[in-house]
Amino acid sequence: MTKVIAHSFFTEFDVNLFKAGKHYKLYEKLGSHITTVNGVEGTYFAVWAPSAKSVSVVGDFNFWNEYEHQLNVRWDESGIWEGFIPNVGKGNLYKYKIHSHNNGIITEKADPFARRCEHPPKTASVVWDNIYIWDDQNWMKKRKKHNAVNAPYSVYEVHLSSWKKKFEDNNRSLSYLEMADELVSYVKEMQFTHVEFMPVMEYPYDPSWGYQITGYFAPTSRFGYPDDFKFLIDKFHQNDIGVILDWVPSHFPEDDHGLGMFDGTHLYEHPDKRKGYHPDWKSLIFNYGRNEVKSFLISNAIFWLDQYHVDGLRVDAVASMIFLDYSRKYGEWEPNMFGGNEYLEAIDFLKELNEEVYRSFPDVQTIAEESTAFPKISRPTYLGGLGFGMKWMMGWMHDSLQYFAKEPIYRRHHQNDLTFSMTYAFTENFMLPLSHDEVVHGKRSIIGRMPGDEWQKFANLRLLYSYMFTHPGTKLLFMGGEFGQHGEWNFQESLDWYVLEYGFHSGVQKLVKDLNILYKKYPALYEKQFEQDGFEWIGYDDHENSVISYIRKGNKEEELVIVVCNMTPIPRTNYRIGIPKSGRLTQIFNSDYKKYGGSGISNKKHITIENKGCNHRNYSCEITLPPLSAVVFKIED
Repeated sequence: MTKVIAHSFFTEFDVNLFKAGKHYKLYEKLGSHITTVNGVEGTYFAVWAPSAKSVSVVGDFNFWNEYEHQLNVRWDESGIWEGFIPNVGKGNLYKYKIHSHNNGIITEKADPFARRCEHPPKTASVVWDNIYIWDDQNWMKKRKKHNAVNAPYSVYEVHLSSWKKKFEDNNRSLSYLEMADELVSYVKEMQFTHVEFMPVMEYPYDPSWGYQITGYFAPTSRFGYPDDFKFLIDKFHQNDIGVILDWVPSHFPEDDHGLGMFDGTHLYEHPDKRKGYHPDWKSLIFNYGRNEVKSFLISNAIFWLDQYHVDGLRVDAVASMIFLDYSRKYGEWEPNMFGGNEYLEAIDFLKELNEEVYRSFPDVQTIAEESTAFPKISRPTYLGGLGFGMKWMMGWMHDSLQYFAKEPIYRRHHQNDLTFSMTYAFTENFMLPLSHDEVVHGKRSIIGRMPGDEWQKFANLRLLYSYMFTHPGTKLLFMGGEFGQHGEWNFQESLDWYVLEYGFHSGVQKLVKDLNILYKKYPALYEKQFEQDGFEWIGYDDHENSVISYIRKGNKEEELVIVVCNMTPIPRTNYRIGIPKSGRLTQIFNSDYKKYGGSGISNKKHITIENKGCNHRNYSCEITLPPLSAVVFKIED
């Protein structure tokens, strides 16, 4: 047996901080780190395995022999095993072979803190360094001044494997480096402010879309090296585009090389299946009451913000974390100490997570995917909230899609589906999501839900997007939706880019680009997107004509814009709406423009506002409403 050198990389490691769950940069200490000891280059290894009887590093450098390099347990009762192995470096493969005190169980695990993993289905960890030199200083300075509360925030959601494939090269996915050219230029051309990646942390099973993670600190090797992924993020930043990562602290898979039964015990997962096993996803749930696990998860969030310059984390499946009875039947869950169904330890974890993220990186965003009425998701913890920056507005998404799926003749009976969102729109900092979840599992694509003939389907889609971009809240649109892809999303196939040869599809693409431009150009559409006084109804009760009209307001009173939506295919001329002040109305957007595939019905360039009462206002004017369209106006003195 070759003894590893009993060298400690933990020169300033505070074990009390770790055991208290307050060490938020564990990645600087645990895992594998290339270093030099006494003039000899090699790699220092450290792993948390408190129930281990012995821990060995096995790898391609010792023929996977567990007796060659055994680690030493630290003296401080932290449960951490460590040691330095000479002449092991970048690119070497390894795992931890663990003999447990628990019934002699033996496990062979990938490194929870590995910076790189083998390409699946292979499962070893890879020793890697961290020497990337960033070139996004201008973006990082700009980001410090950027505040999503009063700035445009329009997100393009992407599944990296299926955004675009190289048909001429065995239908393979693009690499990180290829995406740095093609994806960055596309998102910039479409004028989105941010891109969001479905999980890029290493995952073994493609059909999970990345939501079953085994390598929490490693970008998937499917598309290249860790530095390649940094280069991709760097390129987005150099083009003034923020990057959001999907992050999954809610569950993890049972794969043998993963976190489950790590040291022969329930180390990362809760030992009680009522809290530690997810029946829907057949996966394990983190033990949020264990301090060291909290340190692991919060360190992971900080890692992506720190080491990869990420601008936001969209936290997956928050509802499944905060409710003990989520997707469980009677008898399958145990109430908390107060008799309720709230998972108190998970709630405390989320609060601590958000407090630390915003303390260390006040210019990023955490965004909760949460579908219940749990209060104050996006309110500060000092006000009793969970501390997220934003929350997905699932109610708006559900009601809007349900409304637009109806034939226009029936919409007059369902106008409340549209207007109801405004009764709670400002209870949270809401993001309006039309995400990947809405175009899978038989739900059909967004265009596939629209009623009518082809012309009406696309007119409805343009109207839906126009309504979305003028409704209070930030925006998220899943890839393919921006050009009206007909088929459901298939994670194994490329988007149907060929449909852009057809006018209706290219028209929708032009519309989405122009909506992004409109959103960024007019402060009234973003400055008060989370505030009640940033929105005012003009008319919400014209059920018979299925017309709604409203005002969006920014910090300057004179910069307001007026939005009118005609939810039927019947053009309406001389339609009178109330106006808050005198002057003239100028049309600045119309979803029925011919360049979008519309009929081309429009308003004249300037419309005089009359001193005539309407909609409980002293001023009004008559406008033309094209079929199945949204028109947007500004007021000029």
